[in-house]
Parts: sequence; C-alpha cells; structure tokens
Amino acid sequence: MLCSLFALLCAAGFGTAALKRQHAYVDGRLFSIDGKTQYFAGTNTWWLGRLNDADINTVVSHLAETKLLVTRVWGFGNVNDDAAAAGSVYYQVLNSTGGYINYDYDTGIGRLDSVVKSAEKYGVKLILPMLNNWNDLGGINTYTTAFGGNATSFYTDAKSQAAYRNYIKFIVNRYKHSPAIFAWELMNEPRCRGCPTSTIYDWASSTSQFIKSLDSSHMVTLGDEGWFVPSDGYGDGSYAYSGLEGVDFVKNLGIVTLDFVPDAQHDAAGAAANKPVIAEEYGWPTHNNRTAIEASWQQYVLKSTHLAADMFWQFADSMPAVSNEVDEYAVFYNTTKGSDYDVLAIQHARAVLEKRTR
Repeated sequence: MLCSLFALLCAAGFGTAALKRQHAYVDGRLFSIDGKTQYFAGTNTWWLGRLNDADINTVVSHLAETKLLVTRVWGFGNVNDDAAAAGSVYYQVLNSTGGYINYDYDTGIGRLDSVVKSAEKYGVKLILPMLNNWNDLGGINTYTTAFGGNATSFYTDAKSQAAYRNYIKFIVNRYKHSPAIFAWELMNEPRCRGCPTSTIYDWASSTSQFIKSLDSSHMVTLGDEGWFVPSDGYGDGSYAYSGLEGVDFVKNLGIVTLDFVPDAQHDAAGAAANKPVIAEEYGWPTHNNRTAIEASWQQYVLKSTHLAADMFWQFADSMPAVSNEVDEYAVFYNTTKGSDYDVLAIQHARAVLEKRTR
C-alpha cells in the first residue's frame, strides 16, 4: 500500500521510513528532532558521499553512537568533463548544453543515496549544501566553465541559475520524504566580493523560496559565514564588518524562507531576528593544544542558553578512504578515555543533550 502511494520514493528506497519519524523543525530558538525539542552537538563529514557502503555505515554508526545528532555532508559533486573524471565520484556533469546527473551507483548519485539510507538507519540527520563557493569538488567554477561568467556573475546569470535550480529540484525531490534530512543549505560559504549586498540577498530570497515550493516540510539555511556591513552596527569596522564580501548578515536574517543561522559569532543578531543559531564550523589544528582550546569553546556553548547547537570541523574515522580526505582539523574517532575524541565529541555531545531547554 505504501509503495502504491509513494511509488517513486519506494523505488529509490526512500519514503516509508519517513512515516515513522518526524521531520526536524524550528521550535522557538531551538530545534525539534524526532519530536523532542533540544540542544544538540553535531559535526561535519563533507566527504561521506565519497566512501563505499561499508565505510559509510561505519562512519554513520559512530556518529550515532557518539550522539552527534546532525552532520553536514556535501550534496554536490560537479565536473565539466565526465571522461576526465572517470573513476572518481561525481553527481553531475555540467557543460554548455546543461547539467546531467551521473546515476552510477558506485561513482554517482548512488553514493549520496547510500549516505541518506545509512542516516535513516542510524537516526542521524543531514544538512546538505547544494553548491560550494570554492572550487573543491565542483563549485561555482563548474557552472561558469559551462555557461560563462565568473564567481560574482553566477548569482544573476540566467543559464547558471537555471542549471543550479534544476540540480536543487533533483536533490530535493529525491530526498524530501526522508526523515534523515535536517535542512537544505543553499551554498557552502557564499560570497560575492565587490557586489552590492542585494545580489546575495535577492539570490538567497528567490532560491530559498524555490526550495520551499518544492518541500515545505524541511528547513532551509543560507550557509554563509556571518559577514556584516558597517550599517549593521556590529563589530569593530574590520574586514569582516566591511561589507566587501557582498554579504549582509543582518539583512539576510530577514529572509523568511531561511529558517536558522549557521554562524555562532553573531548570536545577538540571531536573537534580534528570533532565529536559532548553530555554530556550524569550528576547529583547531591537531598539533596546537587542540583539546584545551576547543574544550574552552565548548564550555561557552554549554553555558549559553542562546546557541541551539554546535558542529565541530571535522569528524574523521580511521579507514584510508577517510584519512585521505580530511585536514589537520580532523578529530579521529577514538573511544579511549581522555582522547581528543572522548573530550570533544563523546563527553561534549552528552553534556549538550543534558542541557535544559526551559
């Protein structure tokens, strides 16, 4: 009966589990996850879709075991030349005629399917960014290579935006019934250096509205880093507050189709907009007294009643496929008492879950 009602979803392996769990949603300045309003700890595993099924399940099971409730995984993977990319993982080929999905199970969208299924199995939630500002794994540069323009014209270029929205539509429709989806993210760290802030604002407004028209159940977030303009009245006038990156954090908070703020440095602005704030990326290099430094930041999180969640950059596991992808900020899974992972992930995640919400 379920498959007759949701035939397309059942064929892909998604949908029936969605009837068993509730989508995550905003509850005041916190989030409700599986029906419970709570603070939470999470992490970043951008590389998860580049692993095989067994390694994906190992990583996600370790996240669940640690009580890291939400992880951020790249929902994009673009190339311009599929022949040159043969043997590597990519989700979409972009060329002058449009965008084409790579449906291969082992090297294409099957990898992201496997991530979503594993997250459903272990009860972990996913934030999926739709594109990268940076060139890694096919960012804005793959659109401008295919359709012309540059990193700033991308936001208003008709051909690039049409292809970008086609990809968004594909991803959202493929996974929107999955209980594993926490939120859709427009881009990892969008910037438009030298542009008027209206460029990013208009793009974020229209794109988030587009996503909500496809899926009104899940949350949407911008993915920005918290850049300000002088008129916002925050900061010391230094570069981050100059507006030179074309992003007005305060103005963007007013976009009603963006549900939460992925930047913890500016909780006052989040509070003024009455939106939840997540510390979405924070970390410290391995060799520089990381445990003590990050633990001090986490103590701030534990004492704060305003930050809804924190997500360290980045989780790592010991298999070679992961070790080859991560940087010096990686915190490797290790249950040994007193290890970096024990202090910064295991102990912290449990302490966050014990915070009182009222």
